[in-house]
Amino acid sequence: MKIAMLLSGGVDSSVALAELVREDKHQIQAFYLKIWLEDDLQYLGQCPWEEDLQYAQGVCDRLGVPLEIISLQTAYWDRVVSHSIAELRAGRTPSPDILCNQNVKFGAFCDLIDDSFERIATGHYARQRWHQGHQQLLKGVDPIKDQTYFLSRLSRAQLDRAMFPIGHIPKREVRALAAQYDLPTQSRPDSQGICFLGKLKFSDFVKAHLGEWPGDIVDIANDRVLGKHKGFWFHTIGQRKGLGLSGGPWFVVQKDPVKNIVYVSSEEGRLQRPQLNFTVSSMHWLEEKPDLERFYTVKIRHGERTTECRLTDLGEGRLAVDLGQPDGGIAPGQYAVIYDGELCLGAGIID
Repeated sequence: MKIAMLLSGGVDSSVALAELVREDKHQIQAFYLKIWLEDDLQYLGQCPWEEDLQYAQGVCDRLGVPLEIISLQTAYWDRVVSHSIAELRAGRTPSPDILCNQNVKFGAFCDLIDDSFERIATGHYARQRWHQGHQQLLKGVDPIKDQTYFLSRLSRAQLDRAMFPIGHIPKREVRALAAQYDLPTQSRPDSQGICFLGKLKFSDFVKAHLGEWPGDIVDIANDRVLGKHKGFWFHTIGQRKGLGLSGGPWFVVQKDPVKNIVYVSSEEGRLQRPQLNFTVSSMHWLEEKPDLERFYTVKIRHGERTTECRLTDLGEGRLAVDLGQPDGGIAPGQYAVIYDGELCLGAGIID
């Protein structure tokens, strides 16, 4: 096959490329997506993509694969960053990595490349299988690294064209393979940031675009002011660290974007306010709408944890989700991703 391999400069996509090369039966072209406008980074005085590109080029040189740089700055701003900023300003919690995969990596990028590329390969930890003429999305074998959460809004056409060469490999083995292939990225630390931020601090990005707006941190149990914050958009539901409060632990449980108040609760108070249900809208199904007369599982954020749930169809793309166990981090704007065992069924936006 003719394959377009997306390289980020990290170890995962590097090993994914090496695995494709090892098969020695594909025509492979590597691509690095340049998404930052230089003007956007002047406030930080650095270009975080330059080091990534150097690593990507080093990997391609090592494996003998050509690398092309594709500039998608405008598409990235329009389809990911501007939406994320608007969601933060509205007091919601955006999921830019989901938007990136849906609208950029398997969206704008696919619109630019030649139709002769049969598949778009990435270093995501996810698996696929053909079923009744289309590709199903399955969790990666490494439960901690599984990234189906971020792929849950792909269309069927996008998923059919996608390829995930390392989804069947545990992370520790990916590191071992990077050393075996002697890749320049073999000792590079994993990126922990949001896709469009890279090494940049989320707080720096938010401050640059939304500024600061000092307000009160309030105990939701008794309306007592416990401290100050620099703007409600710096905080997310379920957050525990970085509040600067004594006598905790304290958790962010609610935000008032009009009054600029961040409400917190102690561990005891949080457990007394179990969040057992919520609704989602704009539900996107990767499969046919499932039989709702049985239990499924849901991920409310990226990570290993899934929670048993019951679903109720509310019509017009809306679902009621009833959890088997309470969750203290249900945030409007985040995505709820539904699973049937290892099979990812789709995702909706938490209201």
